[in-house]
Amino acid sequence: MKAGKKLTGGKYVKQRKKKKYERTGQKRNVKLGEEKRKKVRTAGGGKKVFLLRGNTINVQIKDKKQKLVIKNVLETPSNRFLARQNIITKGTIVQTDAGKVKVTNRPTQEGNINGILIE
Repeated sequence: MKAGKKLTGGKYVKQRKKKKYERTGQKRNVKLGEEKRKKVRTAGGGKKVFLLRGNTINVQIKDKKQKLVIKNVLETPSNRFLARQNIITKGTIVQTDAGKVKVTNRPTQEGNINGILIE
């Protein structure tokens, strides 16, 4: 739908409201902090769990998976301002006891944080 007015000076009027599945959701950012999740009902009655805050990361070290505590967000290649706000996205490099870890999944989609050791 065009914004503004018609050539004749008339107003454009919406034909209908948006359906629930057409509406955009709230922007989800995973912040560093005590773990907090949210469940949302999806189309077809399914459930989706996403993370709002997290302080642990699942890391694979020498054929063993370990759950490590995140100390700090070091850098975010996509946007340097996200690292300053301690927001975790895919590709973010975080500091743990084992060293630097790169986040390999999308925490807002999956409800947990996974990564690989880079140092």
